[in-house]
Amino acid sequence: MPVTIDLSGSVAVVTGGTRGVGAGIARALLEAGAEVVTCARRAPEKPVEAAGRTARFLPVDLRDPAAVADFFTRVHEDHGRLDVLVNNAGGTPFRMLGEGSAEQQARVLELNLVAPLTASLAAYEVMRRQPGGGTVIMIGSVSGTRPSPGSAAYGAAKAGLDNLARSMAVEWAPLVRVNTLVPGMVRTELSHLHYGDEDGIASVGRTVPLGRLAEPTDIGDACVFLASDRAAYISGASLLVHGAGERPAFLDAATVNH
Repeated sequence: MPVTIDLSGSVAVVTGGTRGVGAGIARALLEAGAEVVTCARRAPEKPVEAAGRTARFLPVDLRDPAAVADFFTRVHEDHGRLDVLVNNAGGTPFRMLGEGSAEQQARVLELNLVAPLTASLAAYEVMRRQPGGGTVIMIGSVSGTRPSPGSAAYGAAKAGLDNLARSMAVEWAPLVRVNTLVPGMVRTELSHLHYGDEDGIASVGRTVPLGRLAEPTDIGDACVFLASDRAAYISGASLLVHGAGERPAFLDAATVNH
C-alpha cells in the first residue's frame, strides 16, 4: 500500500509564499489537502495554485509586530484554526561585510531572524489554545552551517534561527513541534541572478553530489512531511535537504585518486 500524507482539514501559513521556494512549499501543502494562506508585503502577479486549489494571500509586513499579530488573529477568525506555520520569508543581497554599513547588516538580521521569531510568537498564541496544538517549520539555509562570505549576516541569522527553533521546541513541547528545514541551493525564477544562464546553473548543479540544484518541490515535500503526523515525534531537529551538500575541496586538490 502506498504511503500518502493527507493534510485535509489543516490550515497552514507560509510566509513569503508567493514565489520561489515559498511558492513551492505552498503548492506542496495544497496538494496534500491543506488550506494555505500565504503572506508577503506585495501581492503576487498570479495566485499560487496546485491540484485545482488556490492559496489565499494576505498582505503583511513581517517586521511590524502589531501587523503580524493582526494577521494571525485574522487567519484564526477566518479559518477557525492554525495548524502549520512555515517561516520561509527572508533573503539578502550579496554584500561583503566591509562594503555594507552596520544598519544594512542589521536589516538582514531583522528579516531573517527577528521576523520569524515575531511570526512564531503570534502563531503560538493561536496554536496553544487549540486541541492538537500545531507545528512551526523554520526555513534555514546551509549558509547557517558554514562560512558565508558575501552573506555573513544572513548566515548568522540562519544559524540563530536553527538554535531558536531548538529552544522553542523545548519550551513549547508537547503541544507545538518546532523544526528547521535546511535547504542547499534551490533552482528558482531568480537562479540566473546567482548562477548565470542555463549552462551556469547546470555547472553549479554538478558541484552537488546528487548532480543538480534542488527544485522548490523538493523543499515543499520535506515541509509536508514535517507538518504531518508522520513526523509526530520529530521536534527540535534540523532536516538537511541539500543533495548531500558540497564535495570537500581538499578531495579535488589531493594527488591521490578518490
